[in-house]
Amino acid sequence: MGDCHFLEGNLRAKERVEYTKKLLNEIGLGEGRLEMFHIGASDAPLFAEAVEIMTNRAKELGPNPLKCGAEKAEAA
Repeated sequence: MGDCHFLEGNLRAKERVEYTKKLLNEIGLGEGRLEMFHIGASDAPLFAEAVEIMTNRAKELGPNPLKCGAEKAEAA
């Protein structure tokens, strides 16, 4: 890490992602809905793998639990 061509942007991004994961936990969404991958611009297979990982994770996690709760409250 730290090998970003934009100085330390990837390091700042990592800090922001970790902070945002904490926020997601606090509001009940769970940190699993967010992940940061270090992928070079020319590494298409790694990008495709990251997309597959996150797609599968989203399917496992299911719908937004906050939205589901709002829909139930509206239906009542």
